[in-house]
Amino acid sequence: MDVKIHPSWQNELSAEFDKPYFQHLIAFVKNEYTTRRCFPKGKDIFAAFDHCPFDKVKVVIIGQDPYHGMGQANGLCFSVSDGIPFPPSLVNIFKEIQQDLGFPYPVTGNLERWAEQGVLLLNATLTVREGEAGSHQNQGWETFTDAVIQKISDKKEQVVFLLWGGFAKKKGAKIDRSKHHVLETGHPSPLSANRGLWFGNKHFSETNSYLQSVDKQIIDWH
Repeated sequence: MDVKIHPSWQNELSAEFDKPYFQHLIAFVKNEYTTRRCFPKGKDIFAAFDHCPFDKVKVVIIGQDPYHGMGQANGLCFSVSDGIPFPPSLVNIFKEIQQDLGFPYPVTGNLERWAEQGVLLLNATLTVREGEAGSHQNQGWETFTDAVIQKISDKKEQVVFLLWGGFAKKKGAKIDRSKHHVLETGHPSPLSANRGLWFGNKHFSETNSYLQSVDKQIIDWH
C-alpha cells in the first residue's frame, strides 16, 4: 500500500502501512470519499505530517476529529484554512495565547506556521464525513495515531506533549514522561473553557520555557 506521506514519516511508519488494520482503514476511507462528502481534502489527510517532518518534531498537540463543516478542515488539528471563520475552540486557543504571551489576535486560523516550526498538530482520527462528528472513528485511525505517538515517545527526546481534555490525556497515556515534557489541561472548547478548565493554563509560554531549557529553538506562537 503506497501512502503519500512525507518521506521522514514513511521511514518511521512503513510497518504500519502493511498491517491488516491499515489495509481495512484505507479501503474504508476510499469508499467514504467516493460515496460521501468527507473532510479534509484527500491531499490534506496527512498534512500534519507533511508540514512537520519527523526529525523536526518538538511539540505535539493532540486533537480528536477534523472539523466537519465545509472548507474548515485542512489536515492539522484545530487549524482552518485562510479566510475561514475561527471555530470556537480555536478562538479560545488564540485568547489564551493573547493572555499568556500578549500577542495580538491573528488574522488567519491556519496553523501551518506552527507546524513548520516543529509542532505536530495530530488529530486522533484523520478523516470525517461532512456534518457528522466522529463518523470515521473506530475504523483504524486511532490505532495508527497511537503508533505515531508511540514512535515519537520511543525514538525522540525532550518533546513537549500538550494534552487538552480527557480524550487527549487518554491518548497520551503511554508517553515516556521520563524523557518528554507533558502538559495537561482542559479542552479549549467553550463547554470546558467556560467552566474554568482552559484559560490561564499558560501552555504556550511553558512550552517555550522548556524548549529553551533544553537548548531548542522556541515556537513563535504569533
